[in-house]
Amino acid sequence: MADVDEVQVVVAHSERVTLRVGEVFVKIDSEQRNLDIEVEAMALAPVPTPTILWRQPPALALAKVPGTALGVLGVPSPHSPAAWAAAGAAIRRLHDAPLPPWTGRRTLDEITTRLDIECEWLISSGALPADLVTHNREIAQAALRPWSPAFTHGDLQITHVFVDDHDEVTGIIDWSEASQGDPMFDLAILTLGHEDRLAEVAVGYGPGIDHDVVRAWWSLRSLSASRWLIEHGFDPDSPGCEFDVLRARMNEPREG
Repeated sequence: MADVDEVQVVVAHSERVTLRVGEVFVKIDSEQRNLDIEVEAMALAPVPTPTILWRQPPALALAKVPGTALGVLGVPSPHSPAAWAAAGAAIRRLHDAPLPPWTGRRTLDEITTRLDIECEWLISSGALPADLVTHNREIAQAALRPWSPAFTHGDLQITHVFVDDHDEVTGIIDWSEASQGDPMFDLAILTLGHEDRLAEVAVGYGPGIDHDVVRAWWSLRSLSASRWLIEHGFDPDSPGCEFDVLRARMNEPREG
């Protein structure tokens, strides 16, 4: 490999480290099953994914995908409605693909139990006002229903979808959470903090989006993930992030 100027730390916490070395990304994961799933999912997914350069446990090296991320939390996306529609079309191809042979990591009961534990922590710790947590917990209930499983990415953050200047999806990265899952969850994670872009995603995705369930997943994911983010050095209270997502729901009606 040619000399590079520096090694960049992309993500670093107790579970995973991702380094960038020039045009190569090296992932080191404490749980080898995560990298197993990442490799298997990219082989099965009918969408552009990074090229695997080598794997030597506990590390996986991937080539940089072309293009730029669809956006980041807290900043308006620079990409056009057509790019968001292209992302929706790519996600639809994924969701329509044959299911991967492994199931999701959590059952519906486990998701519900974790949600209630995290809501209790958010209130007892003083991280958020009780009425804000309670209101979002009521909204989240709509996501807690049986679903028809699809091939889901599982962590489809806006920073994980790359597009080019021609509004084409050039790569989707970070597949360690891929599984048989709720397709509405993928759509919610993609549009988290960019809720106004859901209509553009729907243009490419086509029929079948349950907007109430997507909205519920915005609340559920933000409630469930906030403590983990805080404990691993991230700030869910940054502009446009999870706490802002929860506050935005206060202007919406309660279910029922």
